[in-house]
Amino acid sequence: MKNFKKYICIHGHFYQPPRENAWLEFVEIQKSAKPFHDWNERINFECYAPNTAARILNDAQKITKIINNYEYISFNFGPTLLSWLEINDPLTYEAILEADKNSMLHFGGHGSALAQVYNHIIMPLANDADKRTQVEWGIKDFESRFKRKPKGMWLAETAVCTKTLEILVDYGIEFTILAPRQAHQFRKNDQESWNDANGNIDPTQPYLCSLPSGRTIKLFFYDGNISQSVAFNGLLNNGKSFANAIISAFSKDNRPQLSHIATDGETYGHHHRYGEMALSDGINYIQSFDNVGITNYGQYLEMFPPQHFVKIYENSSWSCVHGVERWKNDCGCCTGGNPGWNQRWRAPLRNTLDWLRDELNRICEPIAKNYFRNTIEARNDFIEIILDRSELIRNQFFEKHSSRKLIEAEIIDALRLMEVQRNALLMYTSCGWFFDEISGIETNQILQYALRAIQLAKQCSGVDLEATFEQKLAEAPSNVYENGSIAYKNIVKANSVSLSDVGRHLSIASVFERFPKRMQIFNYQAVGECFEKETIGNYTLVTGRFTITSNITLFKKQFSFVVLYLGQHHLIGKLSENMDKTTFDTMQLEMREVFWKDNVAEVISKMQNYFGNTRFSLWDLFLDEKIKILDIIMNETVKVTERFHHDLFDNNFQFMVSLIEHQMKVPETLQDTFQMKINIDLQNYFKSRDLDINILNNIVLNLQTLKVKITHKETLRHLIGNRLFLELQRLNNGDQLDMKKIELLTSILEVLKILEIQFDMWRCQNEFYQLKNHQTINQANLSDELKKLGELLNFE
Repeated sequence: MKNFKKYICIHGHFYQPPRENAWLEFVEIQKSAKPFHDWNERINFECYAPNTAARILNDAQKITKIINNYEYISFNFGPTLLSWLEINDPLTYEAILEADKNSMLHFGGHGSALAQVYNHIIMPLANDADKRTQVEWGIKDFESRFKRKPKGMWLAETAVCTKTLEILVDYGIEFTILAPRQAHQFRKNDQESWNDANGNIDPTQPYLCSLPSGRTIKLFFYDGNISQSVAFNGLLNNGKSFANAIISAFSKDNRPQLSHIATDGETYGHHHRYGEMALSDGINYIQSFDNVGITNYGQYLEMFPPQHFVKIYENSSWSCVHGVERWKNDCGCCTGGNPGWNQRWRAPLRNTLDWLRDELNRICEPIAKNYFRNTIEARNDFIEIILDRSELIRNQFFEKHSSRKLIEAEIIDALRLMEVQRNALLMYTSCGWFFDEISGIETNQILQYALRAIQLAKQCSGVDLEATFEQKLAEAPSNVYENGSIAYKNIVKANSVSLSDVGRHLSIASVFERFPKRMQIFNYQAVGECFEKETIGNYTLVTGRFTITSNITLFKKQFSFVVLYLGQHHLIGKLSENMDKTTFDTMQLEMREVFWKDNVAEVISKMQNYFGNTRFSLWDLFLDEKIKILDIIMNETVKVTERFHHDLFDNNFQFMVSLIEHQMKVPETLQDTFQMKINIDLQNYFKSRDLDINILNNIVLNLQTLKVKITHKETLRHLIGNRLFLELQRLNNGDQLDMKKIELLTSILEVLKILEIQFDMWRCQNEFYQLKNHQTINQANLSDELKKLGELLNFE
């Protein structure tokens, strides 16, 4: 690396609040994120994934280079977000981890990834035990993923106090990043008098902060003006302008300087479309300078240790000018999207959760002492089970922390107690207070965790805190509901999940899907004991018996069920938690006998005799599975419709051609039929096992001959993008270039270009970029066909 004195560092804080249903540990569909399943999926598509492969374009808007932005910036990812990415987009997840490894090569062995306090709680408002757990969980999560110790840690909302800094140092954290207005006073190392910063501290150098313990921690204060312009004032509209703005922050003297900014990572692609491309273009532009280098915080500290001391403003943050009031009071800070609303609910919500936390500890601590040698130490190590819920890790945890050999029922209770602690921490996630209304999606999320903690504590102790909890929530005003308690009952409590709900779900799903002996359903394991399915015409009868076990607490329960399916969405289900095996066997036999008599009324009567009056239907399914089952039902209807249109097409094709040739009016019904059939053929082509260009050309000929419009473009866009990506991926994984496959893909892309069909090209471009840069390919002898394929994918 060149020996510069002026360096640039760009920090991105990548984070989403945990969105998983507190009972299912699964992110359910969020309608506000349409057309995506949920907000994590949407923001990943717009930001997290694109930053792993950001395009650099030439003046003709052709791709010249693709880079992983994370390699060249400083970044932190929220642990709860990384856990979602690991499962839902492993390619992006691995690219982020790989970027940290590669950043060490760029920056003298210093990785660019920083740790983060675990679930983004406001540290100055947390008690000391929670502060420590947040730091310890954040570090252990980081180490498990990035395979190294973190040197820096991001504080949620950069909210800071001296006690928090002391705890960071306790755990070996060397530095953190703050906003400039969080600096109170500063002085040179060799001076004694302090200067007031007044929110205008020089951000181009690091600082030492002395702590009451006698130790120090290093602090960086990002450039507030440039960061603000990046986040809110359109600076990302042009990559070179973005880079020049950061370069312009250097003073003209010859001392070592660091020009650095910090924003939400979502700025680069989600808040600002194509922001990841402006970032990559800016990085590429900065690298062309001979007197400026790109670095990260760890490397800069090694080269240029702090020459100044600083004092912080206690209980300050980057997104509340009033300190940390946004997370406990109606301070006036809000999103501004709802004129006339107030946030007077914030203080009662904070007070209610503080009361609940303390009551949970009061109730659960005496019980925990029966199982654990030290409850706090056990809680701090519980992150190991959160990261890996395997039997091996669980056994190791109990070997280390249990005060004696625990029996099965005690292990269940001990896990429940740890889950009480986990949910009590999650209920403090900062987003619950950040926005404008207590009934908003973020506050509902933290209240889910509160209710889950209440339920688990009741299972362990028999003490039910919910009634008092609701009374206290009633003191929180709402801009939408009568009060916070009403919002909680209508949204959170009404959608809570019990083990019986899982049993009902499994019973319904067994009608439509193959029921294996053992299956995973969200965070539960189901083991079938006996299962029978009978079908007469459109009617289906399913009877079964299974045991459901929670992967989280290991608690299990046995269920018996019967479901009568009457076609389409008509379904009657019954479930029992206490039916013995003898009774079940008799019930199953009798149900089968009356069902084969084809007497629905008698079947329903027999169901009632064994299971009582309580029943459930298709509408009792969890939302995602409900949509899945309805799709199965609809697909059967669609298949019938498609067969009808196919026959109509074959029988009337020549007639339609003749009408068109003689410029006669085509009946709308026939035109609609042909349009539907040909568009279905186009979709099915990209679903077919083998892509034959002759078949595609024939579809195109029909389109043009019959003057048919292309419909369902959004569906087609995703379908084509996914299929061509898979084909390029197979091509990339081959030992040798398959030139026939390249010719086929080129021909398909040429047809799509003629038809002006747009498709999701991003992943295809990534695969092609890897392909053309593969070390076994001689760049000088690239075939014309491969070059043509690249041009069609928008490469120079």
